[in-house]
Amino acid sequence: MYITCLDLEGVLVPEIWIAFSEASGIPELKRTTRDEPDYDKLMNWRLGILKEHGLGLKEIQATIEKIEPLPGAKEFLDELRSITQVVIISDTFTEFAKPLMKKLGWPTIFCNSLEVAENGEITGYKMRCEKSKYSTVKALQSVGFETIASGDSFNDLGMIEISKAGFLFRSTEQIKKDYPQYPAYETFDELLAAIKGAMD
Repeated sequence: MYITCLDLEGVLVPEIWIAFSEASGIPELKRTTRDEPDYDKLMNWRLGILKEHGLGLKEIQATIEKIEPLPGAKEFLDELRSITQVVIISDTFTEFAKPLMKKLGWPTIFCNSLEVAENGEITGYKMRCEKSKYSTVKALQSVGFETIASGDSFNDLGMIEISKAGFLFRSTEQIKKDYPQYPAYETFDELLAAIKGAMD
């Protein structure tokens, strides 16, 4: 039995931190896992910037409410879910993801959680498990699933590598160059065809 594991940001929806960087006028927040492979380093750096500017969860959620899924993402997800099980595995947070899941038709998502003070300041975060994407795919395989995985960033490479089939989607030129063994696609039609092909 197959299950397809998809990244969220950059694959189905725009990058939340880039959107917030533009909304808040803080260019440093544009850094994502495409630029920084060390997620803890990236998140601690982001939290430091938020604290410095007095910004918290409320301000980020206001930006997220305005984010729409990438064109064609919901249709792609609907069609994919009609032929196979799908789970989104993301390093984002439950507190960020909910409005986006509503717009995508409530797919299943495994993500992390934030630690938020009463005044709305984000004081920390809790990862669901270590190497969450890799560990989750391993766990799905251990209960009898064949996995197919797709994502765009450094933190997706682990789950892509250990899956029966793995694809880069709308990734950076550098990642595509460094990992030529993974087919890279730019459109949802191409990705859907590749996933269907892997299941044949």
